[in-house]
Amino acid sequence: MFISYLSPVLTKLTYLKPFTGLVPLKDHDPELHDLIEQEKNRQWKSLELIASENFTSAAVMECLGSCLTNKYAEGLPHGRYYGGNEIIDKVETLCQNRALHAYGLDSDKWGVNVQPYSGSPANFAVYTALLKPHDRIMGLDLPSGGHLTHGFYTYNKKEKTRKAVSATSVYFESLPYSVNPISGLIDYDQLARDASLFKPAMIIAGHSAYPREIQYETFRQIANDNGSLLMMDMSHISGLVVTGEANSPFQYCDVVTTTTHKSLRGPRAGLIFYRKDERNFETKVNNAVFPALQGGPHEHQIAAVATQMKEVQSCQFKQYAKQVRKNASALAAKLISMGYCISTGGTDNHLVLWDLKPQNITGSKFEKVCDAVCITLNKNCVPGDKSAITPGGVRIGTPALTSRNMVEKDFEQISVFLHDALTIALDIQEQSGPKLKNFVKSMNGNEQINKLKRRVNEFTIQFPMPGFNPYEMKYQSL
Repeated sequence: MFISYLSPVLTKLTYLKPFTGLVPLKDHDPELHDLIEQEKNRQWKSLELIASENFTSAAVMECLGSCLTNKYAEGLPHGRYYGGNEIIDKVETLCQNRALHAYGLDSDKWGVNVQPYSGSPANFAVYTALLKPHDRIMGLDLPSGGHLTHGFYTYNKKEKTRKAVSATSVYFESLPYSVNPISGLIDYDQLARDASLFKPAMIIAGHSAYPREIQYETFRQIANDNGSLLMMDMSHISGLVVTGEANSPFQYCDVVTTTTHKSLRGPRAGLIFYRKDERNFETKVNNAVFPALQGGPHEHQIAAVATQMKEVQSCQFKQYAKQVRKNASALAAKLISMGYCISTGGTDNHLVLWDLKPQNITGSKFEKVCDAVCITLNKNCVPGDKSAITPGGVRIGTPALTSRNMVEKDFEQISVFLHDALTIALDIQEQSGPKLKNFVKSMNGNEQINKLKRRVNEFTIQFPMPGFNPYEMKYQSL
């Protein structure tokens, strides 16, 4: 009876299909569909070694493409500014509960805001919530492996002006701490000495390119000695923290932020964990996210975070996180055995910093050759660098390719590919001279690049591809 009642409606919908939003992308916008298919092909045949990238699951993608994207939900669960949020409230509450449970947090002592659009907005929401304009902060310097949102700024010697690079350094006074240029390790003595003079309102732990464990107890002591709040940005290592493969910051920190798409392998979003105590961080953080900095939360992202928080508690994800670390160690060890300089002599986490200064080539040039042979990594400062503009090395991460089931022996082969790419880069530089633009021109038509690209492609396509079936792609050519 019910089907019979609906049949005229279904017939009408079929007739109106072009006007009802049911036309698939390949028919609605072939040009954009084609670009997406090209990007699938690129991901499938390339070695993805950017430490901040990963391949998320089909389940996460299904949430991102769901009807939840249609709903405005300003406010918090059970306190919205729009109606029709009874299901959305359940989605967001589920995400909150799973996030707290995944990190082993007591909901009476910790809360979490799951609404930040990504990591940078999450960090700025914390500053907005807990600091006053022009308050003093200390974060790891960008050339030492810190992040732009930790207060980085530059100084123009010619014009004698300080340039704020991110909003953090626009609105707050920043004094960065750094790594020791020889050891590559955070200089905690310098941090303690400078903090005793600077008296920051907040000290920021965390990094975007630091291969070793963080000494949270030392950070806490320095913060206590100077009356500072302690915030940890665990964006890079959150997938290791949640599985116990990296030390947890929650015992020592007042606030912890993270993205959800790096080693956590979820969608592109952000989280803010805050202590629940007499300082009322809960109200301050929630009000900073909305209405101070954001509008309606992206509930399709929040749903995707929720399903990822279910995954990270599985045995399979715990094994994945272990393999991420094993692969990074294998990569570092192989490069060291080939005579290359790896910052700090290895890694404790998911990334490796390769110092190319002994080879007398910049990270920028090496990155260009790697791109040309379908190896994706990024130029990066290494200890001893003074500027992020001409970095002396590259950052290499293992999360994405570990998601493709690669293990230690595969990363040893990747090290060989990297060695071959560097050999090509050095040969090109010998012909082109030091300027990057001349180097790039000299790459054109290089037969060694073409040969290495083919080897990389043939190696990479042997491994499974999370999120989509490569054999259903429009493009499958190498």
